[in-house]
Amino acid sequence: MDRRNSTDVSHFVLVGLTGSEGLGRALFTLFLLIYLTSVLGNAGMILLIRLDLQLHTPMYFFLSHLSFLDLSYSNVITPKTLENLLTSTKHISYVSCFSQMYFFIFLGTTESGTTECLLLSSMAYDRYVAICKPLHYPVVMSSRLCCSLIFGSYGKGFLDSIINVLCMSRLHFCDSNIIHHFFCDISPTLALSCTDTHDIEIMILVFAVTTLMGSLTIICVSYLSILSTVLKISSTSGRRKAFSTCASHLLGVTVFYGTLIFTYLRPRKSYSLGKDRVVSVFYTIVIPMLNPLIYSLRNQDVKKALIRVLQREGSRLLQ
Repeated sequence: MDRRNSTDVSHFVLVGLTGSEGLGRALFTLFLLIYLTSVLGNAGMILLIRLDLQLHTPMYFFLSHLSFLDLSYSNVITPKTLENLLTSTKHISYVSCFSQMYFFIFLGTTESGTTECLLLSSMAYDRYVAICKPLHYPVVMSSRLCCSLIFGSYGKGFLDSIINVLCMSRLHFCDSNIIHHFFCDISPTLALSCTDTHDIEIMILVFAVTTLMGSLTIICVSYLSILSTVLKISSTSGRRKAFSTCASHLLGVTVFYGTLIFTYLRPRKSYSLGKDRVVSVFYTIVIPMLNPLIYSLRNQDVKKALIRVLQREGSRLLQ
């Protein structure tokens, strides 16, 4: 596509989070700490699952991919945000803006973000089979099925994101190139277009509803079945053990979907630019840091695996 035929701008300007230099430096320090924690936490989770054989199960296979998504997602948004907090010029090129938008949709939590939604629903299905169909678990959750679910999640995310960005790139931008956000999100970029965006907005809404509601339905049905099964367990210790295997995932799902629904599935009249930026900071910068903490601090298997790996590697160093 000839870009000159679709747009009159060569770059966009990101308004950012603040115009105050002092507050910008404070936010830079805070976001840098969050970013480093996110990178170390997610990379550490992937490495730990790879090194410890007892974590080579479907549940941790999915968790390693969730950490990969969060790690990649952090690197899409946060570095540019950190740069803009320290500079007065907040330019981003046309190509870089749409590249950021593509990976944001593909990996993360936007109107039509797919991959993480489908991955979380796959993890819920895994917990359903483990608790409700324990005798069939090794057969049902085979390596073939797990790989199919992963490839399906990435594949659907790729298709959704490429369709969204290709449609967005056909828009004509001529009146303004100032994006009232700290990254290239779909809605504030659509607002700059001087062509009709109705069809694209309808498409985005359809993608959002089908992705969010479809994956959320799978999760809710899985956990309702889990709850029904757990309540039938006679022993208190048995119920506690069953609930503990789901606690981390359920907490992660609540944080993820709660933020997503508040951001994108609420009446347009309730939108506030300042409030939306705060929520955007949470789901673009904070959530990728929270997931490894949720799945490690509340998970005894991960804690024991970390101790085993540290002891094993420590023994090797002493030899």
